[in-house]
Amino acid sequence: MRRILWSLAALALVAGCEPTKTGDPNRVAIAVTDAGFEPSTVTVAAGKPVTLVVTRRTTQTCATELIMPAQHINQTLPFGQPVEIRFTPSGPGELRFACAMDMFSGKVIVR
Repeated sequence: MRRILWSLAALALVAGCEPTKTGDPNRVAIAVTDAGFEPSTVTVAAGKPVTLVVTRRTTQTCATELIMPAQHINQTLPFGQPVEIRFTPSGPGELRFACAMDMFSGKVIVR
Protein backbone atom coordinates (compact mmCIF):
# COMPACT_ATOMS: atom_id res chain seq x y z
CA MET A 1 0.00 0.00 0.00
CA ARG A 2 2.82 2.42 0.84
CA ARG A 3 4.43 1.76 -2.53
CA ILE A 4 1.17 2.66 -4.28
CA LEU A 5 0.81 5.88 -2.28
CA TRP A 6 4.41 6.90 -3.02
CA SER A 7 3.87 6.12 -6.71
CA LEU A 8 0.73 8.27 -6.77
CA ALA A 9 2.53 11.12 -5.01
CA ALA A 10 5.41 10.95 -7.50
CA LEU A 11 2.95 10.87 -10.41
CA ALA A 12 1.13 13.94 -9.03
CA LEU A 13 4.41 15.85 -8.85
CA VAL A 14 5.37 14.89 -12.40
CA ALA A 15 1.88 15.81 -13.65
CA GLY A 16 2.21 19.30 -12.24
CA CYS A 17 -0.18 19.01 -9.31
CA GLU A 18 2.39 20.78 -7.11
CA PRO A 19 2.79 24.14 -8.90
CA THR A 20 4.36 26.13 -6.06
CA LYS A 21 8.00 25.11 -6.09
CA THR A 22 10.15 24.06 -9.02
CA GLY A 23 13.12 22.59 -7.11
CA ASP A 24 14.98 25.91 -6.82
CA PRO A 25 13.67 27.90 -3.82
CA ASN A 26 14.07 31.16 -5.77
CA ARG A 27 12.22 29.87 -8.86
CA VAL A 28 8.51 29.79 -8.10
CA ALA A 29 5.52 28.86 -10.26
CA ILE A 30 2.38 30.97 -9.90
CA ALA A 31 -0.90 30.32 -11.71
CA VAL A 32 -3.52 32.93 -12.50
CA THR A 33 -6.95 31.36 -12.00
CA ASP A 34 -10.51 32.60 -11.50
CA ALA A 35 -9.54 33.04 -7.84
CA GLY A 36 -6.48 35.20 -8.61
CA PHE A 37 -2.80 34.45 -8.14
CA GLU A 38 -2.17 30.94 -6.75
CA PRO A 39 -0.28 30.75 -4.53
CA SER A 40 -0.79 34.35 -3.51
CA THR A 41 2.15 34.32 -1.09
CA VAL A 42 5.59 32.94 -1.87
CA THR A 43 8.86 33.04 0.07
CA VAL A 44 12.32 33.57 -1.44
CA ALA A 45 15.86 34.31 -0.25
CA ALA A 46 17.17 37.87 -0.09
CA GLY A 47 20.06 38.93 -2.31
CA LYS A 48 19.61 36.07 -4.78
CA PRO A 49 18.02 36.20 -8.23
CA VAL A 50 14.31 35.27 -8.23
CA THR A 51 12.30 33.92 -11.13
CA LEU A 52 8.51 33.91 -10.91
CA VAL A 53 7.07 31.64 -13.60
CA VAL A 54 3.54 32.98 -14.03
CA THR A 55 0.96 31.19 -16.19
CA ARG A 56 -2.50 32.64 -16.78
CA ARG A 57 -4.87 29.66 -16.89
CA THR A 58 -8.15 31.52 -17.35
CA THR A 59 -9.60 34.14 -19.64
CA GLN A 60 -12.21 35.05 -17.00
CA THR A 61 -9.96 37.44 -15.08
CA CYS A 62 -8.67 40.98 -15.10
CA ALA A 63 -5.24 39.63 -14.09
CA THR A 64 -3.73 39.87 -17.56
CA GLU A 65 -0.69 41.68 -16.15
CA LEU A 66 1.49 41.37 -13.08
CA ILE A 67 2.63 44.65 -11.57
CA MET A 68 5.24 44.89 -8.80
CA PRO A 69 6.06 48.59 -8.31
CA ALA A 70 8.91 48.03 -5.84
CA GLN A 71 10.82 46.12 -8.53
CA HIS A 72 9.62 48.27 -11.48
CA ILE A 73 7.84 45.27 -13.01
CA ASN A 74 4.85 45.56 -15.34
CA GLN A 75 4.57 42.28 -17.23
CA THR A 76 1.75 41.15 -19.52
CA LEU A 77 0.51 37.59 -19.00
CA PRO A 78 -0.67 36.01 -22.24
CA PHE A 79 -3.18 33.18 -21.79
CA GLY A 80 -1.63 29.71 -21.42
CA GLN A 81 1.98 30.84 -21.79
CA PRO A 82 4.44 30.67 -18.88
CA VAL A 83 6.09 34.06 -18.38
CA GLU A 84 9.37 34.31 -16.48
CA ILE A 85 9.67 37.42 -14.34
CA ARG A 86 13.19 37.93 -12.96
CA PHE A 87 14.40 40.27 -10.23
CA THR A 88 16.80 40.30 -7.28
CA PRO A 89 15.40 41.50 -3.94
CA SER A 90 18.05 43.46 -2.07
CA GLY A 91 16.96 42.65 1.47
CA PRO A 92 14.31 41.08 3.70
CA GLY A 93 10.73 42.33 3.58
CA GLU A 94 7.56 41.95 1.57
CA LEU A 95 7.05 42.80 -2.09
CA ARG A 96 3.42 43.24 -3.13
CA PHE A 97 2.26 42.37 -6.64
CA ALA A 98 -1.16 42.77 -8.24
CA CYS A 99 -3.11 42.85 -11.47
CA ALA A 100 -3.38 46.19 -13.27
CA MET A 101 -6.80 46.87 -11.70
CA ASP A 102 -5.50 45.94 -8.22
CA MET A 103 -8.38 43.47 -7.75
CA PHE A 104 -6.11 40.43 -7.33
CA SER A 105 -2.87 40.63 -5.43
CA GLY A 106 -0.19 38.64 -3.71
CA LYS A 107 3.16 39.05 -2.02
CA VAL A 108 6.69 37.81 -2.15
CA ILE A 109 8.16 37.38 1.32
CA VAL A 110 11.90 37.92 1.18
CA ARG A 111 13.97 36.35 3.99
